[in-house]
Amino acid sequence: MSGSIAHVDIIGREVVKSLKQNNFDAFYFSKRIEAVEYILNLIPQGAKVGCGGSVTLKELNIIELAKAKGAKILDHNLPGLTPEEKSRIRHEQLACQVFLTSTNALTLDGVLVNMDGVGNRVGAMTFGPEKVIIVAGVNKICKDINAAIERIELVASPQNNLRLQTQNPCTVKGYCMDCQGKSRICNVLSIMYKKPFATDVTVVVIGESLGY
Repeated sequence: MSGSIAHVDIIGREVVKSLKQNNFDAFYFSKRIEAVEYILNLIPQGAKVGCGGSVTLKELNIIELAKAKGAKILDHNLPGLTPEEKSRIRHEQLACQVFLTSTNALTLDGVLVNMDGVGNRVGAMTFGPEKVIIVAGVNKICKDINAAIERIELVASPQNNLRLQTQNPCTVKGYCMDCQGKSRICNVLSIMYKKPFATDVTVVVIGESLGY
Protein backbone atom coordinates (compact mmCIF):
# COMPACT_ATOMS: atom_id res chain seq x y z
CA MET A 1 0.00 0.00 0.00
CA SER A 2 1.35 3.40 -0.97
CA GLY A 3 0.11 6.90 -0.23
CA SER A 4 0.77 9.94 1.88
CA ILE A 5 2.03 9.49 5.43
CA ALA A 6 -1.31 10.73 6.71
CA HIS A 7 -3.27 8.21 4.62
CA VAL A 8 -0.98 5.33 5.60
CA ASP A 9 -1.43 6.22 9.26
CA ILE A 10 -5.22 6.32 8.88
CA ILE A 11 -5.35 2.89 7.22
CA GLY A 12 -2.91 1.41 9.71
CA ARG A 13 -4.90 2.61 12.69
CA GLU A 14 -8.18 1.44 11.17
CA VAL A 15 -6.76 -2.07 10.67
CA VAL A 16 -5.54 -2.10 14.28
CA LYS A 17 -9.01 -1.08 15.42
CA SER A 18 -10.46 -4.01 13.46
CA LEU A 19 -7.87 -6.41 14.89
CA LYS A 20 -8.81 -5.36 18.41
CA GLN A 21 -12.47 -5.97 17.61
CA ASN A 22 -11.39 -9.49 16.64
CA ASN A 23 -9.82 -9.89 20.11
CA PHE A 24 -6.18 -9.52 19.05
CA ASP A 25 -3.84 -7.29 21.01
CA ALA A 26 -2.87 -4.87 18.26
CA PHE A 27 -0.75 -1.76 17.96
CA TYR A 28 0.18 0.66 15.20
CA PHE A 29 3.55 2.41 14.89
CA SER A 30 4.29 4.83 12.09
CA LYS A 31 8.04 4.10 12.22
CA ARG A 32 9.88 0.81 12.53
CA ILE A 33 12.23 2.01 15.28
CA GLU A 34 9.28 2.48 17.65
CA ALA A 35 7.82 -0.89 16.73
CA VAL A 36 11.10 -2.74 17.22
CA GLU A 37 11.57 -1.20 20.67
CA TYR A 38 8.06 -2.25 21.65
CA ILE A 39 8.51 -5.81 20.35
CA LEU A 40 11.84 -6.28 22.14
CA ASN A 41 10.18 -5.24 25.40
CA LEU A 42 7.72 -8.13 24.96
CA ILE A 43 10.54 -10.70 24.85
CA PRO A 44 11.66 -11.87 28.31
CA GLN A 45 15.35 -12.05 29.11
CA GLY A 46 16.75 -15.40 28.00
CA ALA A 47 13.50 -16.56 26.40
CA LYS A 48 13.34 -19.31 23.79
CA VAL A 49 12.23 -17.46 20.67
CA GLY A 50 10.97 -19.26 17.58
CA CYS A 51 10.75 -17.49 14.24
CA GLY A 52 8.86 -18.24 11.08
CA GLY A 53 10.60 -17.59 7.78
CA SER A 54 10.11 -13.84 7.41
CA VAL A 55 11.74 -11.16 5.30
CA THR A 56 9.99 -8.57 7.48
CA LEU A 57 11.82 -9.80 10.59
CA LYS A 58 15.13 -9.69 8.73
CA GLU A 59 14.53 -6.14 7.55
CA LEU A 60 13.74 -5.07 11.11
CA ASN A 61 16.77 -6.98 12.48
CA ILE A 62 14.57 -8.19 15.34
CA ILE A 63 16.11 -11.67 15.54
CA GLU A 64 19.64 -10.34 15.98
CA LEU A 65 18.47 -7.76 18.50
CA ALA A 66 16.61 -10.41 20.49
CA LYS A 67 19.71 -12.60 20.41
CA ALA A 68 21.78 -9.70 21.74
CA LYS A 69 19.25 -9.44 24.56
CA GLY A 70 20.02 -13.04 25.51
CA ALA A 71 17.22 -14.84 23.73
CA LYS A 72 17.78 -18.39 22.49
CA ILE A 73 16.73 -18.30 18.84
CA LEU A 74 15.01 -21.32 17.30
CA ASP A 75 15.52 -20.80 13.57
CA HIS A 76 15.00 -23.69 11.16
CA ASN A 77 16.21 -21.54 8.25
CA LEU A 78 19.86 -21.45 9.33
CA PRO A 79 22.23 -22.63 6.58
CA GLY A 80 23.73 -26.09 6.86
CA LEU A 81 20.93 -27.72 8.87
CA THR A 82 19.97 -31.28 8.03
CA PRO A 83 16.31 -32.15 7.37
CA GLU A 84 16.24 -33.84 10.78
CA GLU A 85 17.58 -30.73 12.51
CA LYS A 86 15.05 -28.53 10.70
CA SER A 87 12.24 -30.82 11.84
CA ARG A 88 13.44 -30.79 15.45
CA ILE A 89 13.60 -26.99 15.52
CA ARG A 90 10.14 -26.67 13.96
CA HIS A 91 8.75 -28.87 16.74
CA GLU A 92 10.58 -26.83 19.39
CA GLN A 93 9.03 -23.66 17.96
CA LEU A 94 5.57 -25.02 18.74
CA ALA A 95 6.40 -24.95 22.46
CA CYS A 96 8.62 -21.87 22.68
CA GLN A 97 8.07 -18.86 24.95
CA VAL A 98 7.80 -16.36 22.10
CA PHE A 99 7.08 -16.98 18.44
CA LEU A 100 7.93 -14.17 16.03
CA THR A 101 6.59 -14.04 12.50
CA SER A 102 4.92 -11.86 9.90
CA THR A 103 1.73 -12.45 7.95
CA ASN A 104 1.29 -12.76 4.20
CA ALA A 105 -1.72 -10.46 4.33
CA LEU A 106 -4.15 -8.78 6.70
CA THR A 107 -7.51 -7.33 5.79
CA LEU A 108 -9.24 -4.07 6.60
CA ASP A 109 -11.63 -5.99 8.85
CA GLY A 110 -8.77 -7.47 10.88
CA VAL A 111 -8.36 -10.97 9.42
CA LEU A 112 -4.91 -12.59 9.03
CA VAL A 113 -4.38 -14.66 5.86
CA ASN A 114 -1.37 -16.93 5.36
CA MET A 115 -0.12 -19.65 3.03
CA ASP A 116 2.41 -22.25 4.19
CA GLY A 117 4.35 -25.08 2.64
CA VAL A 118 4.96 -27.20 5.76
CA GLY A 119 2.38 -25.65 8.09
CA ASN A 120 4.71 -25.10 11.06
CA ARG A 121 4.44 -21.31 10.85
CA VAL A 122 0.65 -21.13 10.79
CA GLY A 123 0.53 -23.91 13.38
CA ALA A 124 2.67 -21.90 15.80
CA MET A 125 0.67 -18.75 15.05
CA THR A 126 -2.51 -20.38 16.30
CA PHE A 127 -1.51 -22.70 19.18
CA GLY A 128 1.48 -23.75 21.24
CA PRO A 129 3.86 -20.87 22.04
CA GLU A 130 3.27 -18.87 25.21
CA LYS A 131 3.32 -15.63 23.19
CA VAL A 132 2.89 -14.98 19.47
CA ILE A 133 4.00 -11.68 17.93
CA ILE A 134 2.96 -11.00 14.34
CA VAL A 135 4.61 -8.04 12.60
CA ALA A 136 3.43 -6.53 9.32
CA GLY A 137 4.07 -3.47 7.21
CA VAL A 138 1.14 -1.58 5.72
CA ASN A 139 1.98 -3.09 2.32
CA LYS A 140 0.38 -6.32 3.58
CA ILE A 141 -3.04 -4.66 4.06
CA CYS A 142 -5.77 -5.83 1.66
CA LYS A 143 -9.42 -4.95 1.25
CA ASP A 144 -10.79 -8.41 2.04
CA ILE A 145 -9.96 -12.13 2.14
CA ASN A 146 -10.23 -12.58 -1.63
CA ALA A 147 -7.82 -9.69 -2.17
CA ALA A 148 -5.51 -11.18 0.48
CA ILE A 149 -5.37 -14.52 -1.34
CA GLU A 150 -4.76 -12.70 -4.63
CA ARG A 151 -1.90 -10.84 -2.96
CA ILE A 152 -0.37 -14.13 -1.86
CA GLU A 153 -0.65 -15.57 -5.37
CA LEU A 154 0.67 -12.50 -7.16
CA VAL A 155 3.15 -11.00 -4.68
CA ALA A 156 4.13 -13.08 -1.65
CA SER A 157 4.33 -16.60 -3.03
CA PRO A 158 6.34 -15.90 -6.20
CA GLN A 159 8.84 -13.77 -4.29
CA ASN A 160 9.20 -16.37 -1.53
CA ASN A 161 9.80 -19.02 -4.19
CA LEU A 162 12.51 -16.83 -5.71
CA ARG A 163 14.03 -16.31 -2.25
CA LEU A 164 14.00 -20.04 -1.54
CA GLN A 165 15.33 -20.80 -5.05
CA THR A 166 12.68 -23.39 -5.84
CA GLN A 167 12.03 -24.63 -9.36
CA ASN A 168 8.32 -23.84 -9.18
CA PRO A 169 6.77 -22.19 -12.28
CA CYS A 170 5.85 -18.95 -10.48
CA THR A 171 9.57 -18.11 -10.45
CA VAL A 172 9.33 -17.90 -14.26
CA LYS A 173 5.79 -16.59 -14.76
CA GLY A 174 5.79 -14.23 -11.78
CA TYR A 175 2.43 -15.36 -10.42
CA CYS A 176 0.88 -18.50 -8.95
CA MET A 177 0.37 -21.35 -11.45
CA ASP A 178 -1.22 -23.73 -8.90
CA CYS A 179 1.68 -26.10 -9.44
CA GLN A 180 1.68 -29.74 -8.35
CA GLY A 181 5.39 -30.32 -7.77
CA LYS A 182 7.02 -31.64 -4.59
CA SER A 183 8.67 -28.27 -3.98
CA ARG A 184 5.32 -26.42 -3.92
CA ILE A 185 5.21 -24.05 -0.92
CA CYS A 186 1.49 -23.18 -1.13
CA ASN A 187 0.00 -26.18 0.66
CA VAL A 188 -1.78 -24.83 3.74
CA LEU A 189 -4.13 -21.84 3.71
CA SER A 190 -4.77 -20.30 7.14
CA ILE A 191 -7.42 -17.65 7.80
CA MET A 192 -7.45 -16.25 11.35
CA TYR A 193 -10.83 -14.55 11.64
CA LYS A 194 -10.44 -14.00 15.39
CA LYS A 195 -7.74 -14.50 17.99
CA PRO A 196 -7.61 -18.17 19.04
CA PHE A 197 -8.93 -18.09 22.60
CA ALA A 198 -6.09 -20.17 24.07
CA THR A 199 -3.26 -18.18 22.42
CA ASP A 200 -1.76 -14.82 23.44
CA VAL A 201 -1.38 -13.00 20.11
CA THR A 202 -0.08 -9.47 19.55
CA VAL A 203 -0.20 -7.95 16.06
CA VAL A 204 2.12 -5.02 15.36
CA VAL A 205 1.36 -2.98 12.25
CA ILE A 206 4.05 -0.61 10.97
CA GLY A 207 3.44 2.33 8.66
CA GLU A 208 6.17 1.28 6.23
CA SER A 209 6.55 -1.23 3.40
CA LEU A 210 8.20 -4.34 4.84
CA GLY A 211 8.81 -7.78 3.40
CA TYR A 212 6.53 -9.32 0.83
